[in-house]
Amino acid sequence: MNNSLSRFKFIAATGVVLGAAALFGTAAPATSAPSYDGVWSVVIITNSGSCDRAYRYPIRISNGSLLNEGSSPATINGKVASNGAVTVTVSAGSRSASGSGRLSGQAGAGSWRGGDCSGIWEAEKRG
Repeated sequence: MNNSLSRFKFIAATGVVLGAAALFGTAAPATSAPSYDGVWSVVIITNSGSCDRAYRYPIRISNGSLLNEGSSPATINGKVASNGAVTVTVSAGSRSASGSGRLSGQAGAGSWRGGDCSGIWEAEKRG
């Protein structure tokens, strides 16, 4: 009986090890993250504060980095994660605003805040 118990423990332990190896050793199916690279038209709408009611900017996304695509003197620093999460800071002179949100497919939306102003933004992919 002692021999049977030892054999059972060995078989059970081997089963656990093989099961864990199968679970952790299996490669996940290859998936590709969506590419948000390209030119986007972004509308920034002020909901509160003393800022202008709305702005429209062309933004370029290149390898997940946000860049100013237009002639505006604004500096844009931001990133888009592979899941579409966006974080951005826009500055011009001594003024700046930060925003966050999400892109999905060919569109996106989020919120922003800067100084005494805040609002929402909407984006549409152009190319």
